Amino acid sequence: MRILILSAMIAMPLLAACGTAGGVSQYQKDMNALEKTCTERQGILTPTGLQTGRPETEYACTITGGASRLSQPR
Repeated sequence: MRILILSAMIAMPLLAACGTAGGVSQYQKDMNALEKTCTERQGILTPTGLQTGRPETEYACTITGGASRLSQPR
């Protein structure tokens, strides 16, 4: 019984460390890339209301910047 308790005491901190050692999640990397491309297009990310685990479908880029090529004089 002591071995079981001792091994649990040793294993718990090691298992807890595994969950935080990964760094930035793939979702966060995708979200950062999506935000970067959206701001380069002079837009802001707005939630779509979906929850899919993919930032591309959960957020839409709403363009707030200047005139588009359709409204520019020729």
